[in-house]
Amino acid sequence: MAKKHSVKVVMDSEGIDRCLTRIAYEILEKNKGMDGLVIVGIRTGGIYLAQRLQKKISAIEGREIPMGILDITLYRDDIAKATQKPSPGKTQIPFDLTEKKVVLVDDVLFTGRTIRAAMDALIDFGRPKMIQLAVLIDRGHRELPIRADYVGKNLPSSLWEAVSVNLMEKNGKDEVTIEEDH
Repeated sequence: MAKKHSVKVVMDSEGIDRCLTRIAYEILEKNKGMDGLVIVGIRTGGIYLAQRLQKKISAIEGREIPMGILDITLYRDDIAKATQKPSPGKTQIPFDLTEKKVVLVDDVLFTGRTIRAAMDALIDFGRPKMIQLAVLIDRGHRELPIRADYVGKNLPSSLWEAVSVNLMEKNGKDEVTIEEDH
């Protein structure tokens, strides 16, 4: 018997935008404004979300919040298992992280291993005052004690389901899907 394949859209463009607007206000509320605050997007999934949050926060506050891009390829704990040698992307953090409140941004929080690698990488660029985590989707199944400070949507899923965040800048449309093989 052939496997059935189903893809369900769990968040559309308006849903993504509403979540990012709410997260932007939550970030400002928790940090009492944007003094000392910077945003860092994890390559690749978090970059576009970080850029959108930067625009929203800057518009709310009337001044630009600094934003950087972090590549964690060489910090991953599964790099030794990789059959192909990974090619690192570029980290672009054009400001000092020392004593900054860093909001780390990613698309999906799953096992927590990507975030652990990102925190290791960030520390190599300075000693932030604090690191906070903003994610669009938290799908559970943590393997490490990591929790997001800002979550767009909690999306309980099974291990055999694939959660995909498609964004206009990368995939030509804004939506979050969950895919399952039956």
